[in-house]
Amino acid sequence: MLDISLKNFEAEVINASLQQPVLLDIWAPWCGPCKALGPLLEKLETAYAGRFRLAKLNSDDQPEIAGQLSQMFGVRSIPFCVLFKQGQPVDGFVGALPEGEVRKFLDNHVPTAEVAAAEEEAAAAADMLAEGDAEAAIEKLQEALAINPANDAARYDYLRALLTAGRVKEARATFDPVASKVALDARLAACGHWLTACEVAATARDVKTLQAAIAANKRDFDARFELAQRHFAAGEFTAAMDELLEIIMRDKAWRDELARRTYVGILELMTVPASPKAADATKASGSLEIAASSKPREAASVVDSYRRRLSMTLF
Repeated sequence: MLDISLKNFEAEVINASLQQPVLLDIWAPWCGPCKALGPLLEKLETAYAGRFRLAKLNSDDQPEIAGQLSQMFGVRSIPFCVLFKQGQPVDGFVGALPEGEVRKFLDNHVPTAEVAAAEEEAAAAADMLAEGDAEAAIEKLQEALAINPANDAARYDYLRALLTAGRVKEARATFDPVASKVALDARLAACGHWLTACEVAATARDVKTLQAAIAANKRDFDARFELAQRHFAAGEFTAAMDELLEIIMRDKAWRDELARRTYVGILELMTVPASPKAADATKASGSLEIAASSKPREAASVVDSYRRRLSMTLF
């Protein structure tokens, strides 16, 4: 339980709610019902074991925040509780409700204990994947998805782990049920490009043959793209982007911008959020951790460089 002020509101309520739901209890020392509700909320925070975070705001000390939230929800009395998720106030209730009613309210918004455990497993698997242990990550992510198939973040990590481990058929079976979401999720779209590259590479011409074809005709985009796919499938991301950039420079619209879309997908795969273990170290700088890299800052500069090269080519 945290006391909230203007100084820490953004960090401890808005930003914190991106990781887990935050219930903000707006109260005042003179309010009798507030004194009854407060201990109940603290009890439930313990009982829910991390599935939501409780924060308290003294409306007498922080009238600006209390006033804005009250106006937003059309509320003029306290205690007033507001639930924040993904950086936004999404619901609330007024008054010292009985425990059963508060639990009902929370259960509409916070993950079940089983789903919360699965999310912890998925987070641990993301650490394993960042450390290069794809097989161990696969096992944990399978369990997480079995419990919560709607967890697209875990599905993305699962796809990355399968492709890193060379388990292409399993990756295809995992990707197909969510293929319709690629237009809305850049991470899944990136995995789709990687999966296609792995499938194409299995029957592609060898590297020397492709290089010879390109040397004979620099506008042999089919050969150049095939070579990029081989590099992509092998995890040689920068080599793949070098070939794709050659296509983009010569013909931006080639195959409905397939080269550009594949290039962007590789950048997405190379740039992943910092793992929880690294969060404290990176929080101040806002830096990113790059997959399979022991030097995240150096790798991030590589990604930035390739982003700039693409921008210069397109514009």
